[in-house]
Amino acid sequence: MRAIATTFLLLITSLTYAQKVFSVEYQNQADVKVYVVKYESQADLKVYKVKYSSQAGKNDGKWYFTEYSSQADKKIYFVDYENQADVKIYFVDYENQAGWRNKSKMQYFY
Repeated sequence: MRAIATTFLLLITSLTYAQKVFSVEYQNQADVKVYVVKYESQADLKVYKVKYSSQAGKNDGKWYFTEYSSQADKKIYFVDYENQADVKIYFVDYENQAGWRNKSKMQYFY
């Protein structure tokens, strides 16, 4: 019984969810500057947009875009040029594709 409870607890704690983000209008309001690349191979982070805020939680590339900045874990600003970005992202179509390609950039979303 103890082994089953431990296994269940490990499964629950290992679930990965999204991060709540808010897109700001001005660069100086942002915690992180991001640039959307054309190809997956150019990205530091592959991002999947989730539908519900209840799916939010960890730094794994699954993002929920909040309506208000106060609801967000991180405020992001979409820059126009790649060299202005802290993190380069690529939007994916499926949840299981999300995740970090360049783990050295993970620090920006903690």
